[in-house]
Amino acid sequence: MVTLDRLANVLGGYGVRVRLGSVARSTPLRSVVIHGAEHDPTEAGDVLLGIGARSVSEVMDWAVAARAVVVLIREGETDDELEIEGVAVMVIDPAVAWSEVAAVVYGLVLEGRETEAGRGPTDLFALADNLADAVGGAVTIEDRLSRVLAYSRPQQPVDPARVETILGRQMPQWLRAVFDAHGVFAHLADSAEPLFVPAQADRAMTGRMVVAVRVGRQLLGSVWVSCPAPLHGARHQALTDGARTVALHLLRSRASADLERQVESELVIRLLEGAADAATVASRLGLAPEGLRVLALRGRIADEQHAALLLIFERATSGFGWSRSSRSALVGDAIYTVLPADQASTARRWISERQAALPTRMTVLAGISGVARATELASARQEADECLALHEARSTGAAPPAYDESWDEILLQRLRTAGLSGRAPTRGPISELRRHDRTNSTRYVATLRAWLQAQGDPAEAGAQLGVHENTVRNRLRKMAEVTDLGLDDPRKRLAMMIELAVTDHA
Repeated sequence: MVTLDRLANVLGGYGVRVRLGSVARSTPLRSVVIHGAEHDPTEAGDVLLGIGARSVSEVMDWAVAARAVVVLIREGETDDELEIEGVAVMVIDPAVAWSEVAAVVYGLVLEGRETEAGRGPTDLFALADNLADAVGGAVTIEDRLSRVLAYSRPQQPVDPARVETILGRQMPQWLRAVFDAHGVFAHLADSAEPLFVPAQADRAMTGRMVVAVRVGRQLLGSVWVSCPAPLHGARHQALTDGARTVALHLLRSRASADLERQVESELVIRLLEGAADAATVASRLGLAPEGLRVLALRGRIADEQHAALLLIFERATSGFGWSRSSRSALVGDAIYTVLPADQASTARRWISERQAALPTRMTVLAGISGVARATELASARQEADECLALHEARSTGAAPPAYDESWDEILLQRLRTAGLSGRAPTRGPISELRRHDRTNSTRYVATLRAWLQAQGDPAEAGAQLGVHENTVRNRLRKMAEVTDLGLDDPRKRLAMMIELAVTDHA
């Protein structure tokens, strides 16, 4: 079920202005209606598309008759002071066609339940096949970042550049440079007319006809046709019409994907918060009840932290639920992903694959929890957070830490945090030896650390320090004159090892 808030957020991305008035954003929307002929009674529906309205008052009369809570009106037909009790008004930009808005509204309101179950835009490939038949050339449909969304059946002759693009799921850099040199991307940004790019014999590339896929002023992607010469007449018109049809498909799939992300995020957050019905929630997400890890991720692009987060979230949730093994949510300043992964290497590979699709100037930091059951994911989230903090403190290029491999560092990090909050001892053997070292330029603390690490072997401790073992023995005798070390007591030795590890002073 879709709420008014969700519809307003999605349509807002296409230049639709919203005036909700007294209507609550949580209002559920279950049906869509278009006003019929004048002699027919208006059907009832929650969302009314004011197509063909001659005035605001006419649209509002339709809304009352249809018992609608949302009305969509073309800009220029509204009064800026319009306030209708119990009806939310959405004003459409003149550059956006009614057919495009209707595709989004119907896709969200009527197909929302199917989308939650994992329905995806599988018909885009069929559209590519139909368009290829109409224009007489192989078709590839790409998004605005030149990533392949769909392509038609193979046709002869084979174009190596097209094959490389499809296999890589994205236009290769050399091919992008060729098109950029011909001004293709500048043309796509400004024009809705198809453009022909001549064959590149040295690159074994046939000619290309390309047209922008646009909704109003917003570029959604492009349609490419492999052809030896520019298309004319019926084929040219077929390509132009096909681009508009592709735009409708992309609108619907984007709206469906947006709803899919919302449902997925809400369920993932419930798992991370320790829901009592965690096993049931995991099942709804298509996750196994055990063998799961939580990944916590942050990104950096110079100072654009929020932009980096949104890019990571988009890559983590690309594709519909049935096409991904992971489930993700954006919470605060981090992205949390629940991933089936018995081995930490599986989680690191997932992170590397997401990072490979991001801008090269972007840095991804991550932490990986230990393996957990669905009922243990709240604790796993804390482990992932602590591993993320550990990764942020490490040098650039270090692999994301996993809790089951780095639990000792995590434990010491917890103790360091406690120490920074003023809970570290300010008196005792270690503190007294440090004061003596500062005053007398001795190396008693370093000697004690080496002796403890060597488990009391003066020869091994001397090797660590680069001195003779008798020097170690002599220092220990002098240290005993400064403070009561109690080296014969195993509990005191353990306490001193922990304090030295936590404070990490030389």
